[in-house]
Amino acid sequence: MSQSTAFTARRDQMFPTLGEVDIERMRRFGQASSYAAGEFIVKAGNVAPGLVVVLSGKVDITQSGFGRREIIVTHEAGSFVGELAQLSARPSLVNAEAIEPVQAFVIASQRLRDLMVQEANLGERIMRALILRRVGLLESGASGPVIIGALDSGDVLRLQGFLARSGQPYRALDAETDPCARTLVERFQVDPHHLPIVLCPNGKLLHNPGENELARCIGLLRPIDAGKLYDVAIVGAGPAGLAASVYAASEGLSTIVLDCRAFGGQAGASSRIENYLGFPTGISGMALMARAYNQAQKFGVEMVIPDEARLLNGTAGMTGYTVDVGDGETVRARTVVIASGARYRRLDIANLAEFEGTSVHYWASPIEARLCAGQEVALVGAGNSAGQAAVYLASHVGKVWLLARGSSLDASMSRYLVERIRAQPNIEVLTGTEIEALDGHEGNLATVRWRDRESGVATTHPIRHLFLFIGADPNTDWLANCNVALDARGFVRTGPDIGPTHTLQETSRSGVFAIGDVRSGSVKRVAAAVGEGAQVVAALHAYLAQG
Repeated sequence: MSQSTAFTARRDQMFPTLGEVDIERMRRFGQASSYAAGEFIVKAGNVAPGLVVVLSGKVDITQSGFGRREIIVTHEAGSFVGELAQLSARPSLVNAEAIEPVQAFVIASQRLRDLMVQEANLGERIMRALILRRVGLLESGASGPVIIGALDSGDVLRLQGFLARSGQPYRALDAETDPCARTLVERFQVDPHHLPIVLCPNGKLLHNPGENELARCIGLLRPIDAGKLYDVAIVGAGPAGLAASVYAASEGLSTIVLDCRAFGGQAGASSRIENYLGFPTGISGMALMARAYNQAQKFGVEMVIPDEARLLNGTAGMTGYTVDVGDGETVRARTVVIASGARYRRLDIANLAEFEGTSVHYWASPIEARLCAGQEVALVGAGNSAGQAAVYLASHVGKVWLLARGSSLDASMSRYLVERIRAQPNIEVLTGTEIEALDGHEGNLATVRWRDRESGVATTHPIRHLFLFIGADPNTDWLANCNVALDARGFVRTGPDIGPTHTLQETSRSGVFAIGDVRSGSVKRVAAAVGEGAQVVAALHAYLAQG
C-alpha cells in the first residue's frame, strides 16, 4: 500500500495526528486498554476490538503473505488504528502489532458510529481516513483473500467480480505462471482440475466457493439474529435500497438490507455517470454506490450481502413480516421495502450460456477491460448504460462494434453520450443490427455473427468478448407466492394502481412498499431511484406510527 496513489497523494488525511482536544472529545466513547511490546492488537482475518486511539507507544500496521511482511504505517501517539472494517465490526484486513508498550483507548464499532453522529466535524475526519485507508488497500491488492487459478477462467472472473463489487481487496494469481501460486497449490495438494482455490485471510482454504461461502469466510456475511424485530427490512442494495437505508437509519429506524449479489445494483455497472446532480466531472457508478454503502454503515444499517430473499410471509401489525433468506435464515421486520431492482436481459441464442462468465459479459469493469485489452469487442445495446460501457471500453480495446436493433441511438441514449460515441474513432455503430449466432470452444467465444435487419446480410467477425446491455426484467420471481400484486410485465404495482388512498410506494400488502426500478411506472434513472428511497421513509414513519 505504501506505493499506492492514495497513500502518496493524501497521506495526511489517511493517517492524521489528533490533537489533545480531539483525543479528549473521543475518550468518552472508548475504554482504556494497554498492550505489551510484541502483542498483536489484531491479526488479519480476525475482528478487531474497535478503533484504537494510541496515547503512547508505537503500533506497526502490516500486511503479509507468502512469508513477506510489509509495513504499511507505524502509528504513534495521537494516531488511531483502524479502517472501514472497524465501522461494522468486520474482520481486519491487516495486522496491528505493538512494537513497544502501548497505552490506548478502544472505541467499539457501535460507539464509533455514535461518535460519527455526535461529533460531526471530528467524525468527518475519521470517516475520510477510514475510507482512504480502504482505497489504499484496494490499490495495493496485497491484502484480503488470494484467488489462485487460470485468470481467464469463468470462476476466477466471477470471484474477482464479486470481491471488486463488494469493495474488498484481493489478489488473483495465475496457477501456471506465478511461483507463489504454484507453491500454494503444491502445499495444499490441490489437483489443478479443482482450481480455483481461495485462501482467506483467516487461513481457511476454499475450493471454488460460491459468493455466499466466500463472503462468510472473510466476514462480510454474518448470521442473522432471528430474534430481532427490525423496523424495516429492505430487499435490494441498489441506489433505491441504499438511499432508503441511509434515510431510515439516520432517522432512528432499525434497518437491515438484503441483496443476493453485491451493493450497487445496475448503477454499480456504470463506468461513469455524468448527469447525476452534484458531480459535474462525473463519477463511476461503483464509486457513487460505495459512498452510499459506507454512509449506510455509518448510521448502523445491518448489511446481509450476498444473501437472497426467497419468500415474504406474515401479516401487517406489530409482529410484522418475515423474509426467508438463503441457508434457512429468517429476517423479522415490521415493514418491508422491495427494492430488488431488475436482472439483466439475455439474448435469445441457444448456446449463450456456454460463454457467459468467460466471454459474454453484462458488466464493463477494469476486470473485463484487462481481459480484452487491445482486442475487437462487440457490445449490444442502445441505452445510457450501453453508451457508457462503449466509451469506457474504447479506451482499453482495439475496436468496439456497437450494435443496436433500432434505427438510431438518439431515441434511447442521452445526447452527450451519442456525441461522445461519434467522436471515438474506434467505435463503429451498426444500427438495425442484431446478433444471430455465437461460436467458440470450451466456453471461449471465437466468432460472432450479426445480421442487418433491413438487408438481411449476415457478417461474421472474430470476436472473443461480447458485452450485453439490452435492458432488464424485474427481479420479482421471489414474490410469486407472496400476494404482492404485479403488473403484466412482472413489476410491482403501487399507489393508484392499487387503490385511490395508497401512497406512491405502497403495494397491495399493508406495510410493504416498493421503490426504484422494480416498481411499476418508475423512472429508470439513478437520481429517481435515490429520490424514491428517500421518499419511502416518510411512508414508513406514517405506517409505524399507526402502532
